[in-house]
Amino acid sequence: MARMKRDRFLLAVTFIILLTLDVYFVLLPRLRAWHDLSRGGCSCSRVNGSAGYTGQVPHGRSRFVSHKGSKLKRLFGHPLYNIHLPELTPDERLLEEEDLMEYYRRKVTRWERQQKFYIEAAAASNVSLPEQPVNFDPDANWLKFHLGITRYALYSRDDQNIDKLLQDMQRATIIGADYTQDEKALKGACDCSQVVKPSGHHLKLALKLQDFGKAMFKPMRQERHEETPEDFFYFVDFQRHNAEIASFHLDRVLDFRRVPPVVGRLINVTGEVLYTTYNEELRSVFFTSPANNTCFFAKCLYVCKTEYAVCGNPDLLEGSLSAYLPGLSVAPRISIPSPWIRSYTFTGKEEWEVNPSYCDTIKRLYPYSSGNRLLNIIDMAIFDFLIGNMDRHHYEIFTKFGDEGFLLHLDNARGFGRHAHDEMSILAPLTQCCMIKRSTLLRLQLLTQTEYRLSDVMRESLARDPLRPILTEPHLQALDRRLERVLRTNRWMMKYSIIH
Repeated sequence: MARMKRDRFLLAVTFIILLTLDVYFVLLPRLRAWHDLSRGGCSCSRVNGSAGYTGQVPHGRSRFVSHKGSKLKRLFGHPLYNIHLPELTPDERLLEEEDLMEYYRRKVTRWERQQKFYIEAAAASNVSLPEQPVNFDPDANWLKFHLGITRYALYSRDDQNIDKLLQDMQRATIIGADYTQDEKALKGACDCSQVVKPSGHHLKLALKLQDFGKAMFKPMRQERHEETPEDFFYFVDFQRHNAEIASFHLDRVLDFRRVPPVVGRLINVTGEVLYTTYNEELRSVFFTSPANNTCFFAKCLYVCKTEYAVCGNPDLLEGSLSAYLPGLSVAPRISIPSPWIRSYTFTGKEEWEVNPSYCDTIKRLYPYSSGNRLLNIIDMAIFDFLIGNMDRHHYEIFTKFGDEGFLLHLDNARGFGRHAHDEMSILAPLTQCCMIKRSTLLRLQLLTQTEYRLSDVMRESLARDPLRPILTEPHLQALDRRLERVLRTNRWMMKYSIIH
């Protein structure tokens, strides 16, 4: 009997020990992982091999690390930003110089012919219109920008021409103003049965510069310190000109180089828009406010009311100028719905919002089943998370580069709306697919180091813009916080993959 009791006691102890080991080594780590996932971690059960990089950027000092001088210059001098690429082949360049020059010479001739027609027609009606001569220069910086586009990015890391192009857009004489092509396509009509209006609350114009360069103007709609109201849906938010400017600088700092160059500028809406446009519909929406300021509003019926107008002070209005990409006739590109598109109704959800395994389906679909397309989507999601942009419903690619071309990060004006809020759902492509480019991860890790802190290099980069300050300090600090959340999410991805 005593021996039987001893055997039962030993058996019970053995079970207790085994249970303790199982709880400590199996159950507890799983509970920790599930807890981490509930805080925004990865929902996958595995990590793609190409993205499963856990190494850190070395912290050791070298010849390019110093606490003195420009952090931005040191960042761009880091080996991660100076990776040698092989010589580009003609197929890897978007445009051929000879063809591009011929295309634009024809456009200049057409422009001059139209100018002559408008001036003669105005003179016949006893109306005086100013002549706007074009100084087309084959060495213009906007042409160099177009010729520098490759299958890898809009411009190279060491392209000194980009800063010159920014200066040109800031200073060049404006010789023409018109509605953008997408607003012209509306022909003044909006479907007000839809929640999202085609023109939205924003107003944008296409401005022609004297060297025949072209830039999209988005005017200031709200002050830097104004936040997006908490009750606003992402699809009715105002578009912010300073968000366009800041997004270009962030894209450059991240070394994506997928946002066209953007600069801030003060525009005289009377002298540089009203007096330069030949579009009668655009001229008709100008008026003088009770405060004696010159104002104008959008073409779309939904916002063709004076309460939606933007006004100068009395004529000067600040806004962003974004360099136009090459015309679609010489550089076709297509717009593709994002696999993680949001619901643009007041009710209902998309599949990715309710299905944690959604990415498994996407990985089996063309063109995400091979190549870099899905990894590029994840790059874009990280970029959007850092700026707080929930409105990425489409992306565009140049058709010449096929499936391996980079994604254009266009239309970023709904970023930087709420500095205190981090919208984790924007990271769904990362958390559901558990993939990230090694080069992207290394640069993100680098930007957390004191020598290259993201907020510091962004502050320095944005200080070069004539409309500085572009972002308030809380928005700059939010970049650091969101960057850490991206890297924390990646660490949970790694941890979760090891558990399973």
